[in-house]
Amino acid sequence: MMSATAIFVSSPNSLSSRRGDRLFLVDDRLLLGSGSSSVIGQSVVKYPRKHRTRTSTSASTFKPFSPVVMEWQDCTVKMDLDVPVSVAYNCYSDREAIPRWMPFISSVQSLEDKPDLSRWSLKYKAFGRDIEFSWLARNMQPIPNQKIHWRSLDGLPNRGAVRFFPKGPSSCTVELTVSYEVPQLLVPVASALQPFLESLLIRGLERFAKFAKSSHTTRPGDL
Repeated sequence: MMSATAIFVSSPNSLSSRRGDRLFLVDDRLLLGSGSSSVIGQSVVKYPRKHRTRTSTSASTFKPFSPVVMEWQDCTVKMDLDVPVSVAYNCYSDREAIPRWMPFISSVQSLEDKPDLSRWSLKYKAFGRDIEFSWLARNMQPIPNQKIHWRSLDGLPNRGAVRFFPKGPSSCTVELTVSYEVPQLLVPVASALQPFLESLLIRGLERFAKFAKSSHTTRPGDL
């Protein structure tokens, strides 16, 4: 038989018992247990003798985890250029010159010790705010006169490719694709962001066409 046990409560947060019996708090009620079972009214709650388990009795305390899925967008634009495909490819291969024709790119700096890496900075005023981002990009293995592509390693998540298609001995088509994760800052305007960026990329290719044409007609060293 279980011997009588005296419970002393010195404060609302301090509970102790004699004889080694334990107190359990279940649904805001005190439960007195001897190590194998505890009784409150007509209900019996059993506990293992060798293992102490801390459980929550309120299902409302458990909330399902909902990971935040960021939205990615893709933009593709293309344009015909009146220069040989080799000229267009060589001009676009000079990444540090990209700010000369791309409206929203403020700087591109290749790393001296790692030429396949480059640091990009974006600055532009749009949607009533000054937008600034930067990222480190790895230049993936190119295909001469056919493809240049990259992906970011840190900073603003993005990747992209420029493809070159010859149309004849003195003309080609340039296709630019940019994929990016919508920054948290611009989530409220995500639906307007894609067409806005497409217009910027088209403007960039228009300026690139002029840059490549000038490069093709200017003697080396004049640029």
